[in-house]
Amino acid sequence: MKILIIEDEPKAAEYLRKGLAESGYAVEVAHNGTDGLHAAANGDHDLVVLDVMLPVIDGFAVLSALRTSKQVPVLMLTARGNTDDKLRGFDLGADDYLVKPFQFPELLARVKALLKRGQPAPAESVLRAADLEIDPVRHRATRAGQRIDLSAKEFALLTLLVQKTGEVLSRTQISSLVWDIHFDSDTNVVEVAIRRLRAKIDDPFDEKLIHTVRGVGYVLERRAAV
Repeated sequence: MKILIIEDEPKAAEYLRKGLAESGYAVEVAHNGTDGLHAAANGDHDLVVLDVMLPVIDGFAVLSALRTSKQVPVLMLTARGNTDDKLRGFDLGADDYLVKPFQFPELLARVKALLKRGQPAPAESVLRAADLEIDPVRHRATRAGQRIDLSAKEFALLTLLVQKTGEVLSRTQISSLVWDIHFDSDTNVVEVAIRRLRAKIDDPFDEKLIHTVRGVGYVLERRAAV
């Protein structure tokens, strides 16, 4: 597994590089946003660890530009843990968010979780709901035969909704199953993620599959046209 670290602070970058290398990963380091974006866009990394506060262009700009061409998992690092920053990161396509200072074992656990989500689940077959198909092995989603590009988090959320077709899932259930124990329940990350998913799954099509059940949560199902 190859990991790209985009971190401008030399000691922090070396700390991450050494720890991840000792954990068995191939590690590349970039020290500013421009070099990091170039490396991420042109490399074959399995994960990007991206600091928010970067010289030249910041981490949000790097992530936004990267998401126009790649869906590699991105773990954002920041010294600012406020809700607005987290929402902005997730809205731009971040897969996880870690606030400094942190212990390396916590970062390693997040890294392993993100990499595991991107790996095939050999025991699972293709999941289907209406004209929507999810292939966990190839990490692919299509609707009406059209390929849909999803981030790791979006793919995990859509897979959950398809697996539970017809079942209303609460915000708490979704945050627990998709964001694990690291999810900050005080944010509206679930709503943001659902909105982004709808933009890709429902907005281009006449039939809408993801529905809001007021006061309860969300459900993916076919509904008769009114």
